[in-house]
Amino acid sequence: MAQPISYNITIKGFIIALTGAILFSTKAIFVKLAFASTKVDAITLLSLRMLFSLPFYLGIAWFASKKEGAQTITTKQWFYIAAMGLLGYYVSSLFDFIGLQFISAGLERLILFLYPTFSVLINTYFFRSKLNRIQIIALLLTYVGIGIAYYGELRVDTTNPNFFYGSFMVFLCAVTYAVYLVGTGKLVQKVGATRYTAYAMLFATLGVFTHYLTTKTFSAFHFTPTLIGYGLALAIIATVIPSFMISNAMKRIGSNNVSIVTSIGPVSTVLQAHFILHEYIFTEQIIGTIIVIAGVILIGWKRDTV
Repeated sequence: MAQPISYNITIKGFIIALTGAILFSTKAIFVKLAFASTKVDAITLLSLRMLFSLPFYLGIAWFASKKEGAQTITTKQWFYIAAMGLLGYYVSSLFDFIGLQFISAGLERLILFLYPTFSVLINTYFFRSKLNRIQIIALLLTYVGIGIAYYGELRVDTTNPNFFYGSFMVFLCAVTYAVYLVGTGKLVQKVGATRYTAYAMLFATLGVFTHYLTTKTFSAFHFTPTLIGYGLALAIIATVIPSFMISNAMKRIGSNNVSIVTSIGPVSTVLQAHFILHEYIFTEQIIGTIIVIAGVILIGWKRDTV
């Protein structure tokens, strides 16, 4: 039986994961702004995001396939890449976009960041990946902080009739994304970070377009400068750049460590939501944010001494 791969945190890997997480956190802001200013629905906005992302992933996939020394991808690997792509960036994203129609950006990010717990448990239980003491302490700090902030959201938002439905959709997003994260951590070592990300996103794009074409018509799609602007921002700033950064970070420091480092996402989203969307910041959010930052800094202190 193959031994589990052990990863150390390197400064470069930590910075790549952290930056990718912050860029990913802009997604909720762009989505909320698009919903408010264009009245677009979830699948249409998601389709626009993937449409503008498509040229980048097609180009990267082509160049990666031509790279000298690139390993041949087996049929089994193609199947898993397709499954992970559809799960991580189609199913998961759709749940997320639906949920964002009904809850705040800050709450969305807090619920979504239950996924590190799920991914770590999957790695530990199914793949026998061992948790070190720093990871355990960082996880505890991070989720105590998120729990406190989430409690505050529940106390403040008491009049929204779709509050629990929106929360449940984002919870499903967290579960499906955790599976994607674990699968990516295993596949990226065999396929390569760049090729894997490009191919997974292409399969996800196929899933999104199929969904749109079976539920909508082209005549219902009204391009406006505002909608195009949000689509481009979602595609480039919140999708293309951070997706490659996160995959690269997984290759450098492993999916468990990436899960913990990217816990900075809720902090980033809460601050952006306050200053851009004018969402209210309350005491529990502040306390939770401080604890989450402590957990992220703790995991960042671990250095690769090799």
